[in-house]
Amino acid sequence: MSYPRFADISRSFAPGWFAAVMGTGVFAMTTHGLAQYWPWLSVPAELLHWFNSVLFLVLAVPWLTRWLRFRPAAMQTLRHPVQANFYPTFSIALLVLAAQWLMFTPHVAVALTFWWLGVILHFIFSFAVLFIMFSGEHVAAEHVTPAQFIPAVGLVVMPLAGGPLLAHMDSALREWALTINIIGLGAGSMMYLGLLGLTLHRKYLHKPAMGILTPTVWIHLAPIGVIPVSLMNVTEQLPYPAAREAATVLMLLVWGFGVWWLVMASLLTLSARAGGQLPFALSWWGFTFPLGAFVAESLRLTKVLGWSSVFAIGVAAWLLLCFFWGITLLRTARGVASGAIFQPHP
Repeated sequence: MSYPRFADISRSFAPGWFAAVMGTGVFAMTTHGLAQYWPWLSVPAELLHWFNSVLFLVLAVPWLTRWLRFRPAAMQTLRHPVQANFYPTFSIALLVLAAQWLMFTPHVAVALTFWWLGVILHFIFSFAVLFIMFSGEHVAAEHVTPAQFIPAVGLVVMPLAGGPLLAHMDSALREWALTINIIGLGAGSMMYLGLLGLTLHRKYLHKPAMGILTPTVWIHLAPIGVIPVSLMNVTEQLPYPAAREAATVLMLLVWGFGVWWLVMASLLTLSARAGGQLPFALSWWGFTFPLGAFVAESLRLTKVLGWSSVFAIGVAAWLLLCFFWGITLLRTARGVASGAIFQPHP
């Protein structure tokens, strides 16, 4: 079988590719966070940052080409009951890059550019994806997986970089940016609560999502990890000390659910692997960002509380993230080298 041409790659380019940028970005940032305890990690973290920035640029070329040259194919994906949920990974990747550039470089203007572009595109994608789903009848119970969280996750990711970036804006713009952060956090949090019930309903009463959808069970950890951290970023910008105390308690409770879900996701994944229901696919990148979000939440909670128990669980999750990221990158690289990963799944 000959290697696919660039036109063929672009025509069938999966929107979920940018989950790799999301996962690598959070891996870089959590590794940087752990470098405060183990300084030797600072160099790997820096390398991950630059690797991820280049990765985004490389992936953006076929993604944009698909929209420009093969728009019918792109729109067909946008109307798909499952695949459409992965389109917002592009805008989330921009928001993650904004947080990276703010953390690793002095180039605040670059971080601001990534953030504003990510915010605008994510609002567009979140409305487009959900409007098509809400106004149609093509989504059935078997299509419901935690992948439905992705549009909501992008909304709550906004304050991750958006909160710290407020210090670099003038007063008028700062107020609008803070309002946008609050809108994103509020909308995404409420959507997550509704979708949590919907996905648990599927898990209780319907056939489980297996095969290439198995890694989506880990996506639960993304809002669990991001919402409390984003809430802390927002409350730090408000003149209400009591709100920060309440946010800390909420973070601790949600983190507890995250620990429980981390074990459950591991058990379900091991069960799927034992049953031969875990074939490699791009969906494996779904292991990385959610797990990294939980690690980030653990490190933030450790800073606030100083608990060694929370830190130990966070480090254990980071080691698991190292494993998932490494094996997924290796399998992805093999798929790219052979061209097999660009073949559309049935």
